[in-house]
Amino acid sequence: MAKTAAAMHILVKEEAQALDILEQLKNGGDFEKLAKKHSTCPSGKKGGHLGEFKQGAMVPAFDKVVFSAPLIEPQGPLHTQFGYHIIKILYRN
Repeated sequence: MAKTAAAMHILVKEEAQALDILEQLKNGGDFEKLAKKHSTCPSGKKGGHLGEFKQGAMVPAFDKVVFSAPLIEPQGPLHTQFGYHIIKILYRN
C-alpha cells in the first residue's frame, strides 16, 4: 500500500461551482489555470499543488480519495469541512 502521494486540488465553497470546474477539466481545461483562478486554498496560487505528503496527513475523506482513487482522472467533488475539492492525484509511492 502507498505510504506517500502527491496531489493537486481546487477548493471551492459551492458544489455547483465544483461540478462546473470538473466539467471544464473533462473538456480539456487546464488544472493549474483553473486552480489559480478559482481555488480558495492557499495552494491555488501554486496551481493547486499540495506537494508530497504522507498517508494520514490530510483530513480522512481527502486522504481516502488520494490513496485509493484511480490516477487517471480528476476526482470529486469531495465535500469536507473546508468546502468542495476537485482532486488530481499525481502519484503514489
